[in-house]
Amino acid sequence: MKKIILSAFMLLGLAFTAQSQEISKHALGVRLGDNNGFGGEVSYQLGLSQKNRLEFDLGFRNSSNVDAIKGVALYQWVWNIDGGFNWYAGVGGGIAAWDHDYYNNNFKYNDSGTYVFAAGDIGIEYRFSEAPITLSLDARPEIGSGYYDDDNFGFDVGLGVKFRF
Repeated sequence: MKKIILSAFMLLGLAFTAQSQEISKHALGVRLGDNNGFGGEVSYQLGLSQKNRLEFDLGFRNSSNVDAIKGVALYQWVWNIDGGFNWYAGVGGGIAAWDHDYYNNNFKYNDSGTYVFAAGDIGIEYRFSEAPITLSLDARPEIGSGYYDDDNFGFDVGLGVKFRF
């Protein structure tokens, strides 16, 4: 009887260990996209539980006409599809600041500002079991005020690479 109870506890422990592999406690990487001119983002994920995590992204843009910085925070739910494939959805928001220089009839104009926005997130990811790497592809609709291109809606498709630790 003791062997059965011990075996049951060991199987239960193994099940919880396998379950905890779905979301890493920490992941750091990059996300490449192009929402309203924002290119690359540094991305950090913090696992909260077996199925939930926070993601923080910091984007930069430095071009001849537009300089900008953008911060995004998202709460995500994660569901396993099969093996290392997961899909996720989330909600959050962010803030951005931009500076736009442009020329019109040989006159230089400067426009700058900040804006806040609400964001959604839906994507798919693959977690390699042989290496601490996760690849992801996601879509992030954003709605807010004050975008530098006078558009109140943004949509970003991003490709990410994160290293789990």
